[in-house]
Amino acid sequence: MISELTNSGAIPALELTMRFAGQRQRLIANNIANIDTPDYVPLDASPREFQRLLADAIEKRDAGSAAGKAESAGLPWAEGGAFVRDQRGELRLRPTRPADNVLFHDRNNRDLERLMQANVENALTFRVASDLLRSRYDILRTAISQRV
Repeated sequence: MISELTNSGAIPALELTMRFAGQRQRLIANNIANIDTPDYVPLDASPREFQRLLADAIEKRDAGSAAGKAESAGLPWAEGGAFVRDQRGELRLRPTRPADNVLFHDRNNRDLERLMQANVENALTFRVASDLLRSRYDILRTAISQRV
């Protein structure tokens, strides 16, 4: 029963969003740390591509629910592009090179303003997802403890 509660509604989508944002934050931080490294190639994973993956997974889950199939393992997301599954079936990023940066004389492909923008947007994505997830778990805790 607990598994059904934690694998339904918004909880799996919020958890997947937090995994994506956490892994993308490592990529962004690495790109910022190597902003002046000659021949460094920055890597990133597209948030738009992730949003499409998440939307497809939610639609697939909802279509299965409408057909009477219970989804007990979270969201049925499909691998592809920058998103793969690890040994435990968890989301892992396979980053690519962003094509819209500026190539400098030291052959470093960078754009500090875009990196800072990506950093802030990604941090906000993680924060919102974690706040929403915490509120969902607080609701479950309150319901389980039978308090109002």
